[in-house]
Amino acid sequence: MNFFSFSGIVTMIDDFSIGQNNEVGCYKVLTVDNGYGDIVNFVAEPTTYFVDHAVIRRGDRVTGFYDADAPVPLIFPPQFRALVMTIDSPYQNVKVDYFNRRLESSDGMLQLNLSPQTKITLENGQPFTGNPARRNLIVVYGATTRSIPAQTTPSQIIVMCS
Repeated sequence: MNFFSFSGIVTMIDDFSIGQNNEVGCYKVLTVDNGYGDIVNFVAEPTTYFVDHAVIRRGDRVTGFYDADAPVPLIFPPQFRALVMTIDSPYQNVKVDYFNRRLESSDGMLQLNLSPQTKITLENGQPFTGNPARRNLIVVYGATTRSIPAQTTPSQIIVMCS
């Protein structure tokens, strides 16, 4: 997957019907405005991963991650299927990307240094006992070095197996 992100303030949250039996309530559309005139609608599905199981509300500053290679309807504002959503925090960073055998992100901007305190789980919260290298990961981290790639010891890694 080719992960892209969009950040901004949630201005609206509505139910989103997928047209099957008029099922309402399982899907939500979150309208996000970055404050520079750009607006995106994220469709949150039952499978969307919310970092820290956060409940997003109107007015929250969020970042949504989506697959840039997935087909999207040609409408305005753009509408993306949210794979991962997080509430932004000055104390916590989140990166969703493919990490190679050296645990370096596909864009070459972040390298992970694991420690015994790094919590590594699956999306369902169960412990992950394999090697997180060569996988799509949700990485939660704090401070980084000023090098390129920036290095960090993440507090949490969530392995995306699907």
